[in-house]
Amino acid sequence: MKLVIVESPAKAKTINKYLGSDYKVLASYGHVRDLPPKDGSVLPDEDFAMSWTVDGKAKTRLADITKAAKDAERIILATDPDREGEAISWHVLQVLSDKKVLKDKTVERVVFNAITKKSILDAMEHPRELDVPLVDAYLARRALDYLVGFTLSPVLWRKLPGARSAGRVQSVALRLICERENEIERFKPQEYWSMTGVFKNKSGVEFEAKISSFEGKKLQRLDIPNGDMAETIRKMLMAADYKVQSVEAKPTTRNPYAPFTTSTLQQDASSKLGFSASRTMQVAQKLYEGIDLGGETVGLITYMRTDGVQMAPEAIDQTRSVIGEKFGKIYLPEKARLYQSKAKNAQEAHEAVRPTDLTRHPRDVAGKLDQDGAKLYDLIWKRTIASQMASAKIERTTVELEGRADGKIATMRANGSVIKFDGFLSVYQDMKKEGDDEDKRLPPLTEGEAISRESIESKQHFTEPPARYSEASLIRKMEELGIGRPSTYASTLATLAARDYVTIDKRRLTPHAKGRLVTAFLENFFSRYVEYDFTASLEEKLDKISAGDLKWKDVLRDFWTEFSAHVDETKDLRITEVLDTLNEALGPLAFPDEGDGKDPRECPTCGEGRLSLKVGRYGAFIGCSNYPECKFTRQLGAEGLEQSQAAQEDKVLGVDPDFSEEVKFKTGRFGPYVERGEGKEAKRASIPKGWDASEIDLEQALRLLSLPREVGAHPETGKMITAGIGRYGPFVLHEGKYANLESVDEVFTVGLNRAVTVIAEKAAKGPGRGRGAAALKELGDHPTLGGAMSVKDGRYGPYVNLGKVNATLPSGTDPQAVTAELAVELINARIEKTGKGVDGKKVGGTAKKAPAKKKPAAKKKAPAKKKAPAKKKAPAKAAE
Repeated sequence: MKLVIVESPAKAKTINKYLGSDYKVLASYGHVRDLPPKDGSVLPDEDFAMSWTVDGKAKTRLADITKAAKDAERIILATDPDREGEAISWHVLQVLSDKKVLKDKTVERVVFNAITKKSILDAMEHPRELDVPLVDAYLARRALDYLVGFTLSPVLWRKLPGARSAGRVQSVALRLICERENEIERFKPQEYWSMTGVFKNKSGVEFEAKISSFEGKKLQRLDIPNGDMAETIRKMLMAADYKVQSVEAKPTTRNPYAPFTTSTLQQDASSKLGFSASRTMQVAQKLYEGIDLGGETVGLITYMRTDGVQMAPEAIDQTRSVIGEKFGKIYLPEKARLYQSKAKNAQEAHEAVRPTDLTRHPRDVAGKLDQDGAKLYDLIWKRTIASQMASAKIERTTVELEGRADGKIATMRANGSVIKFDGFLSVYQDMKKEGDDEDKRLPPLTEGEAISRESIESKQHFTEPPARYSEASLIRKMEELGIGRPSTYASTLATLAARDYVTIDKRRLTPHAKGRLVTAFLENFFSRYVEYDFTASLEEKLDKISAGDLKWKDVLRDFWTEFSAHVDETKDLRITEVLDTLNEALGPLAFPDEGDGKDPRECPTCGEGRLSLKVGRYGAFIGCSNYPECKFTRQLGAEGLEQSQAAQEDKVLGVDPDFSEEVKFKTGRFGPYVERGEGKEAKRASIPKGWDASEIDLEQALRLLSLPREVGAHPETGKMITAGIGRYGPFVLHEGKYANLESVDEVFTVGLNRAVTVIAEKAAKGPGRGRGAAALKELGDHPTLGGAMSVKDGRYGPYVNLGKVNATLPSGTDPQAVTAELAVELINARIEKTGKGVDGKKVGGTAKKAPAKKKPAAKKKAPAKKKAPAKKKAPAKAAE
């Protein structure tokens, strides 16, 4: 018997069918060991010795693997074809070696890039040994992340109470987001004017042209700075006579893009489908593991964690064959297109993300996939086909018009282009290019031709600040800087959201005050370790380790010597020194200038004290220097200022036209809300998370008050589906069963088909939160409380579980990206919030006993000594 070890049980089942009865395929269910989240898991003073613990449920799986290994003549490690896959194989091999079951047994490593019969059988025919340099790179990366996290985080906790841990790559990604926010806040709009004319040629065909020069001076975008100058130019243009000065037509070529890598897939799925990075990877994982096609489970795409852009020769041949058959030979270039991978390490640069069979058209599988899967497969298929198609041929035309009046000369420019041959654009159009002038035709114009002017319009504009990063643009920037690796981007973003450092709203990343505080601290006291060049150079060293060019412990020694010394230097820092530095660094955020001439740091309550950052149990806030005489406090950040102002500004938004009742904005003990009517009969709705309370208008209020909204009758049951916003976020409801929606905005737009799909997907996942909830991922034991932690799937989405403690994962977090460290943070925060421990009892006490029955009054006795009065119980906190 031959034993094959893979990661996923879905894969195990499929591969077993392909290999037959001589093979036994078992799944490890991902990683089987990890570094426990506590001090001492990596020991720099002992040559970076690493202590691994076996995951709770992995013990059972490892026992099954060990038992099967004893009876096997050959052990085949067939985990995923990347660094993590190599590491899982290494961990399993270490466990089997420790249990002494490898004696006289052949151990081989095989990799396949797709779950198809051909790929798997080919892999079995070409085994190799475990890639030790790749494992070393994993060990170095894991040790670095641990050392940074468990060395830097305690410094944060001591110097900035309420701050959470700081990861090696997450901190740099957070810095990017915060720097963009700083740019937006510092931005000062600049006025400028544009000048556009409508003209007719001699045949009477209209076209537009924009001013390009005036009085011999070329005009750039900002060169008309005010209305006076704009009006002067406009009057001259209105009075001018025009002729065609020049006509220039240039043929250009647009080449197709390379097939998808992990990064470009995430970016395109974000811009075209609106998918988050984690959602893209979840859907891609399902496509990779496959669906049932004619009684056989087949993987639809190749492995989705890759930074390679090349395709296998047979895949290129098949792609070209499909193009010739479906589109015609005119769309097929003479030679196959070959793309060069940008990856610096060839060992980690696998084949691009592509369909396993290009003849499998998206419409052939759409009925067997959910909506998300069908959309993503369609996107991957089109990009792959387009990558081998002929270039698009475009003719771009530029026409210069000369206008003369009163001895003055101006030039107007018209641009147009015509797609002469669409080539790959017939299949795949990049959204970044869709807004250009392609296929915007100009009428026939000849040099010297007289042109009539129809109108001249001047428009005022103001420059706009740079846009906040989206997930896609941040990933693109990180890739450009060489920070992190494509396979880790989704988990990096999920961690930042889970720690409340950033919020993701309408696909834009906005830093919370807490995130900006941490970034400012690291920039001022650990600047080297959040520098882009330093982080990128460390990634290069990790790549060199996996290529066999560097020793992993040498890299760790160099890093640790300097890093630990720097951490030691901060131990003597006083919190007052830290706050003084942050007061300066975060001035615009902490003390925004209201433009009224007052000192932003003057206390608005007492008028004498100075406002300053202060730290408390739950983090930083703004307080008065005259405390305790003056008890003025404010949350840190613009959002805190807006909330404190909004709390005092109840206002009438307008009248509901259907009910003829006033709609008001109010703030109560549970936050801002809108209200229609008065007293007990009033209809109320809370302002959803992510909506700016200061910008709520009548239209938004009416939308909230209209909920729950009827979506339509379910086609199978005939029962109504409704959409609304509840305690756990946006949802659809059918026959008493809830299914979560992606965003609040979707509540108002979700259609019947989408609602039915969401409900069906929720039902397919099985029962919700509770004892029967299935574990999606095991995370090992809690380092201080004990007991096994796991990620489970519940009625309201995935959550982390430890005993009777359930901590909901932040929206958009990939359950498979949750680490033990993050789970510990979420569980500890939940215990602190509820006051209840793993056993469900109050922390630090026991469960309340039932009150004893009152006894009849006894006869009076001599008065006993008075006891000290019992302390009053604190009032229960309002539910958040």
